[in-house]
Amino acid sequence: MSSTITFQVRPATLRDAKSIAELHNAALREAFNGVVADEHVPVVAQDKRQAYWREAIEYSEPHVQVALNGDKIVGFVGYDRSRDPKTPNTMGEIWAIYAHPDYWGLGVGLALWDAAREGLMEEGCLNVSVWVPVGIERTIRFHELAGFKREMTTIKTVPMGAVKIEEIRLKRALG
Repeated sequence: MSSTITFQVRPATLRDAKSIAELHNAALREAFNGVVADEHVPVVAQDKRQAYWREAIEYSEPHVQVALNGDKIVGFVGYDRSRDPKTPNTMGEIWAIYAHPDYWGLGVGLALWDAAREGLMEEGCLNVSVWVPVGIERTIRFHELAGFKREMTTIKTVPMGAVKIEEIRLKRALG
């Protein structure tokens, strides 16, 4: 695959929910490969994940956009105001950002990040945060290259499927 692919990014439609759910599970399996045992990778049943994304798209909570290579969905991003308690309403959050593993390193994440940043700025957000599993260095590196900084005092343990994962919040200004 060429590294000069241009990805179209558009708002997700209800018809995209199935593809988003499949991509979400595929990306999680690959991201957690070697971090947790295979049986503990936090993959959710397809119908449950699809219902979640269908509802998110329908109610725009979070806003969901998809990246396309031709007609194929190769990534998605969900973003909105921060869910963290006591944050100002000018704090946005990337709720989820995933590219299909076949497209890692080809610019899908950057195209999605650009779309989310633009959407958050349109909503009046001045800053943005994202929670990332501590052991997923590729994801942390992606966000750091996009200008996010780790907030070392924010590490928390969250249940993901049958295991507990440590997450860290990264943050950056949008302007």
